[in-house]
Amino acid sequence: MTTTSGQLRADPALERTKGHQRAWGWYDWANSAYVTTTGTVLISPYLTSLARNDACPDLASGEVCDATLRVLGVPVAVGSVAPYTITVATVLSALVLLFVGAIADRHPRPTWLLGGLAWAGATAASLMFFLQGTNWQLGVLLIVIATMCLGASQVVYDALLNRIAHPDDRDKVSSRAWALGYLGGGLLLVLNLVVLQTYEGLGLTYGMAIRLSLLSAGLWWAVFTIIPVVGLRRIRGTTATPVERSEGVVGGTFAQLRSTFGELRNYPQTLTFLLAYLFFNDGIQTVIASASLYGTEALGFDTAQMTITILVVQFVAFFGALGFGIVAGRLGAKRTVLGGIVMWTLVVAFAYFVPSGAFGVWMICAVLIGTVMGGTQALSRSLYSQLVPRGRESEFFSFYQAMERGTSWFGTLAFGLIYQLSGSYRPAILVTIVFFVVGGLILTRVRMREGIEAAGNEQPKVV
Repeated sequence: MTTTSGQLRADPALERTKGHQRAWGWYDWANSAYVTTTGTVLISPYLTSLARNDACPDLASGEVCDATLRVLGVPVAVGSVAPYTITVATVLSALVLLFVGAIADRHPRPTWLLGGLAWAGATAASLMFFLQGTNWQLGVLLIVIATMCLGASQVVYDALLNRIAHPDDRDKVSSRAWALGYLGGGLLLVLNLVVLQTYEGLGLTYGMAIRLSLLSAGLWWAVFTIIPVVGLRRIRGTTATPVERSEGVVGGTFAQLRSTFGELRNYPQTLTFLLAYLFFNDGIQTVIASASLYGTEALGFDTAQMTITILVVQFVAFFGALGFGIVAGRLGAKRTVLGGIVMWTLVVAFAYFVPSGAFGVWMICAVLIGTVMGGTQALSRSLYSQLVPRGRESEFFSFYQAMERGTSWFGTLAFGLIYQLSGSYRPAILVTIVFFVVGGLILTRVRMREGIEAAGNEQPKVV
């Protein structure tokens, strides 16, 4: 056993086992089904249809709904309900994730915390089965809860990467887990595609087929979370900076947050990376969240076609994540992520020029997105893990998740605003290029070796 600031810390060799790494990666498999089926494909168009039913109950087939809904007295275009909902969910997550990070590092059993947060989110996802008619308000509430729980659970999950993988192995372990997530999400999407294509033969309405697909994503998330919770059950929490017990849970958490915010200035490279990640990940998250809406509303594809699109993205991303992991092993994760950001910029520009109804051209765009998506996200996670101070993993990964899901509201907000001002999704999608360019430029200024040394971590061979 070794000690950290007087606290017992388990022997790393007992935690960095193949069994722990395999069990850890299953949480990507578990939650990716919700991210793919619900978050990426179904919920934005479905929530928009529920809002349209409420705003324009007598709308004839093919007619455009020009009415607006009033939310807390504010007029909201029907087409902006979904992106605004994502914005609200991520803003609230920005607050919740920081508290989760402070609590997780002090929690004696981090995998129990991971399971509790995941199962709460999975419950909200499963309850989306009851969305129908004009009940878009319930949909807004469930999306907010599921989004917050997903981000909070991943704070705990990502922090465990430092515990179960050596610095030289993190790019590979993270990439494999991310690839596993795309494979799992893709498999469930295949099943849901079959249901959406054959719903009449199954004796279902189209609405019921969508609702069953939403339910399946929640159940998948809940069931497969059992694997990492059980597989990592022997890992115990530890903290490098214990808080006085007399302060209690709430007071101790606030004290821990004050300490962490104060210490960020001592890790300038970590802070610079977080700023870069805020921007380029904003672009990625906006594309993921808005792709289905862009395809259905701007290009005229139906839900089945968009499901095929995301299915192609999922399976291509499986190989893309593994490929990026191999490239990172040779060139380093930073160079590989920068190359991915350049590719993202070109892909968005390509998507802008896809003609309406040109599904074959849209498929080329899907292949390009799949190639770059998994790799940039997986390597960003492992790259940041090198800059996190030992014993403070969950706290610092809470900032990372705040940038990924808690502050990635800039892009969706800009997307929604530009649509509301222009009435078109084409100029709205172009706003993501700004986030990629700014994020990439900031990332070039991160001095990784210096940041790893400042965090007190072991230097990997290639970074």
